[in-house]
Amino acid sequence: MDQLVRRLKALGDENRFRIMMMLTERPLCSCEMLEVLDIAGGTLSAHLKILKEAELIRQEKKGRWMECSLADEETRRLISSLSEMLSSEEPFITDRSHIASRPPAIAQSGSCRI
Repeated sequence: MDQLVRRLKALGDENRFRIMMMLTERPLCSCEMLEVLDIAGGTLSAHLKILKEAELIRQEKKGRWMECSLADEETRRLISSLSEMLSSEEPFITDRSHIASRPPAIAQSGSCRI
């Protein structure tokens, strides 16, 4: 129960929930999230730290870049359940469309296209 409460608290911020919704599309580089969210890099870093501490995301270093993804299948189910209530609302439609329409930022070589 404690883990669920911790996760729900972490999702209580609109930007963090937007990040999680975008990650249901595919793993993302922080630069891709910055492009969509239009927030400062330090702010994004703080949000990612909270999501990681809540065990909602995992981060993997790819070259000089950090790629974020959903932590596990349980997290995917949680976000999918919550997204059913909000998936037809802005900004979620625009965010997911933006991510889905672009190739991943981190290439196989570990370099970022953005």
